[in-house]
Amino acid sequence: MLQSLKNIWEIPDLRKRVLFTLGLLGVYRLGAHVPTPGINSKALIDFFEQNRGNWMGLVDMFSGGNLGKVTVFALGIMPYISASIILQLLTVVWPYLEKLSKEGELGRRKITQYTRYGTVVLSIIQSLGIAAYLERMTLQDKFHIVDHPGIGFKLMCVLTLTTGTAFIMWLGEQITDRGIGNGMSLIIFAGIVVGFPRGLIDTAQKVMRQELSLIAALVLVAMMVFVIGIIVFVERGQRRITVQYAKRVVGRRMYGGQSTHLPLRVNTSGVIPVIFASSIIAFPQTIASFFQANNPWMQAVSDQLRWSMPLYNLLYIAFIIFFCYFYTAIVFNPDDVAENMRKYGGFIPGIRPGKKTAEHLDHILGRITFGGAVYLAIVALLPEFLIAGFRVDPIPVIGIPLDNFLTQNNLDWITRGLGLNFYFGGTSLLIVVGVAMDTVAQVEAQLVMRHYEGFGGKGGRRIRGRR
Repeated sequence: MLQSLKNIWEIPDLRKRVLFTLGLLGVYRLGAHVPTPGINSKALIDFFEQNRGNWMGLVDMFSGGNLGKVTVFALGIMPYISASIILQLLTVVWPYLEKLSKEGELGRRKITQYTRYGTVVLSIIQSLGIAAYLERMTLQDKFHIVDHPGIGFKLMCVLTLTTGTAFIMWLGEQITDRGIGNGMSLIIFAGIVVGFPRGLIDTAQKVMRQELSLIAALVLVAMMVFVIGIIVFVERGQRRITVQYAKRVVGRRMYGGQSTHLPLRVNTSGVIPVIFASSIIAFPQTIASFFQANNPWMQAVSDQLRWSMPLYNLLYIAFIIFFCYFYTAIVFNPDDVAENMRKYGGFIPGIRPGKKTAEHLDHILGRITFGGAVYLAIVALLPEFLIAGFRVDPIPVIGIPLDNFLTQNNLDWITRGLGLNFYFGGTSLLIVVGVAMDTVAQVEAQLVMRHYEGFGGKGGRRIRGRR
């Protein structure tokens, strides 16, 4: 590991990319200390401490804690993610965007431009909603979160938050183009990782105050290690399809006649479904919370979409499964793979080339994607159970509310949760481990390309570089 890190600094281009990435991530973290004008910071921090276990805690995690302080980066990267989801969905149903997506680099640039416009529009809408919500929000009927509510505050809030989101979007694109790894994923990664020390300190303080036993803390650490191991194992899992290439003569040389493998990942979509599902499910809950004061129906919708409620869990799982299949269908096209294999004389033993090969690949990919989607849903629901448990009040069991049934059988910890810190949850670990693995894989590829030993080697250089 030390030798591999040393190799990174020996390559000037790779060293510049790593330093550039770290520098922009540092700029992003500086924004967490620039508050939006007109906000009573103390009242706001107290409010978010009381609501850290619900959907606000989830959105606050993705924004790196900026939403809890309403800094200039309060919206984080979520508007960009939402705009990307909308554009990808429209690509399937709108012929114009579908045509653009097939035009290569020029078409992708046009779609990226539309995504930027959508990000700005969504940022304006969300920041206006946040401004209106903060004006009405009070804490313990003592003081307002906003010192001077009015049209001036709304305009300032919209301008500040929208500009902050546009700047984050620019940072992410610069990291992707000139740094290492996916810029948007690394920004989310940085926002989550910065909260880990606070989670460790909170857990240690609970142990010292005897609010959490030492055995429970050790079990928590063991659970984290176990979940990380499961994530790494599944993320590296592949289904290898044997592909045989026929012999063919080109000029005076003979090509083919060899057997290789087509790797199909168990989780082709990575952490994208969890991020997309979290973004989508938070949107209706946010809208419902804005209008619940004078609308009983919206109040009921807001209650049912609260963190850990049955409807929330059902929609969360459904969205994760949907986006697993949707994103996999975007990044892997069985028809194109089958056509390329047929062009170069490749075939799967026992399967006819062309349409039959595409159907065979689609069938296998559909089955392993379902396993990957179930794995993502289980890991993503871990934080909910650790914090607040599963709210089962509306679910009856033989005429008896399930909540009462569990209490009578000393199983009420299922509905109350364990009261552990949010940062030890599966969603955060899934994103952190997934993004870290992707970034390390890119660094590994850069090292191997330049004949240096990567992180997975035994240390030292494979081939000594020329002087």
